Amino acid sequence: MKKLIVGMGTCGLSAGAQAVYDRLGELVAEYPDQCELGITGCIGMCFREPLVEVNDGKSRVIYGGVDTKAAEQIVLKHVLNDERIVDENLVYAIEEDASTLGDEAQYIDLQERIVLRNCGNIDPESIDEYIATGGYEGARKALLDLTPDQVIQEVKDSGLRGRGGAGFPTGLKWSFCAGYDGDQKYVVCNADEGDPGAFMDRALLEGMIVCAKAIGATFGYIYCRAEYPLAIKRLELALAAAREKGFLGKDIMGSGFDFDMKIKQGAGAFVCGEETALFASIEGQRGMPRIRPPFPAEAGLWQKPTNNNNVETYANIPWIMRNGAAEYAKFGTEKSKGTKVFALAGRVAKGGLAEVPMGTTIEDLVFKIGGGIKEGGTFKAVQMGGPSGGCIPADMKTTPVDFESIPKTGAIMGSGGMVVMDQTTCMVEIARFFLEFTQSESCGKCTFCRIGTLRMLEILERLVHGEGTPEDIPKLEELSVRIKEASLCGLGQTAPNPVQTTLRYYLHEYEAHIRDHKCPAGSCQALVDFFIDGERCNGCTVCAKNCPVDAIAGIKKEIHIIDTDLCVKCGKCLTSCSFDAIFTQ
Repeated sequence: MKKLIVGMGTCGLSAGAQAVYDRLGELVAEYPDQCELGITGCIGMCFREPLVEVNDGKSRVIYGGVDTKAAEQIVLKHVLNDERIVDENLVYAIEEDASTLGDEAQYIDLQERIVLRNCGNIDPESIDEYIATGGYEGARKALLDLTPDQVIQEVKDSGLRGRGGAGFPTGLKWSFCAGYDGDQKYVVCNADEGDPGAFMDRALLEGMIVCAKAIGATFGYIYCRAEYPLAIKRLELALAAAREKGFLGKDIMGSGFDFDMKIKQGAGAFVCGEETALFASIEGQRGMPRIRPPFPAEAGLWQKPTNNNNVETYANIPWIMRNGAAEYAKFGTEKSKGTKVFALAGRVAKGGLAEVPMGTTIEDLVFKIGGGIKEGGTFKAVQMGGPSGGCIPADMKTTPVDFESIPKTGAIMGSGGMVVMDQTTCMVEIARFFLEFTQSESCGKCTFCRIGTLRMLEILERLVHGEGTPEDIPKLEELSVRIKEASLCGLGQTAPNPVQTTLRYYLHEYEAHIRDHKCPAGSCQALVDFFIDGERCNGCTVCAKNCPVDAIAGIKKEIHIIDTDLCVKCGKCLTSCSFDAIFTQ
């Protein structure tokens, strides 16, 4: 029997996978003895969604860019074995534009999947499929065969470091919490930072169970923001199934160990990615960071000993328990062991999830796995570490991605975001864009974070509008240092990173905005002029109709012209033109 499997992760659903699944369901219902329909999570090739796999138990064919018409053709070809060509263009769309896994093999083959090992291979809502791939065997080993000290030593020997960005040794962190006595201890998972939802369920739960055994905790919380409804739904299903199977609750797996957990939905505050602010939110308080010491290992959630790691960190644990620390330590570098998951986005040709050994270079991630720059553009920079990360220029593309090399560039590892930029990206605007986010997300507890980031944002706003002065650059530099030094939590301590790194590597772009009132990348609307490409313009008059100041002249079916003296640079002509005839310089 053949099985049709639809990628139903968030990326697939946003691309139209639900309609494809529903249509396949209608078609498959006619042939129950020949085919069945299933789902899987994010395969990682987000750039090809919606994805449909045809699996006959011996071979796999994966189609991308599938719509309902293509779904019909897949059933015709693979279920009915009908070679008739119903629609030449449709067949081409499936076989060429969508392509099979073979055509995209490099995207998968160059990865080393530990955390993402089940992505695309199992139904994310089925505990039985997870168990069939070795699920909960790591927890079983930790609960039945190892002492808490042995579990911690195994994690230490693996070299696993926290994947939330700081890179603190995980085993050492667990040992701190294990060393404190308490009538109650907690295991907390930070799932608030937008970690890819494809691996958020069962491996996460299993990793938390192992941690609970190691530190002596009896209850856990998964902190996941309410803005991720699919992740929350699947986590709730995973928790219910784990309790039913005896993996949570009383006497887990007959080990005599009691442990349970629940989901706490966050309200979307970025600052709650900082662990003490996260604890405050779980407790029902406003999410604001606390002064340390005492550290969470001693006095965390409700002032009880608490261990907090992010999703990816916990998701590594089951593999380590099953395969051993020595096997895990074979991946990565001397000081940065294992693999790291990255979310490739921006101007990269193949955006999606990629898991590679620590030490893989930026160049390999962008060009070998990511397929290079979209539309033949020129690689300019990559921004790493989320909104408070830093920008690394193209001439540093051979930098290894690990906990030692990335901080030297001024960027941070973060939880795995990697935004690729090309020659059309203005680095001053990028700094403004990210600072606007962190400034709006500041909880306001620290004066330098609350007010300092606002002053920096005001300066950057002036710069992108051509109103900057030479004194603005030293002001930005001084504010960056002061905010880092005087902020209590990681938000304020890293918020200036986009500004500092762009000043460090792209000072000439700041100077051009100030001195020449020009944007070298041609993307700051206030600093560029708008023109019409005569070879592309067909005289449709749409741009002229949308111009609020009548700066565009021309008659229907003839080339139009923009009067740059009248133009107020609102950009409406650019967004309204369907023929890419408007350009800036």
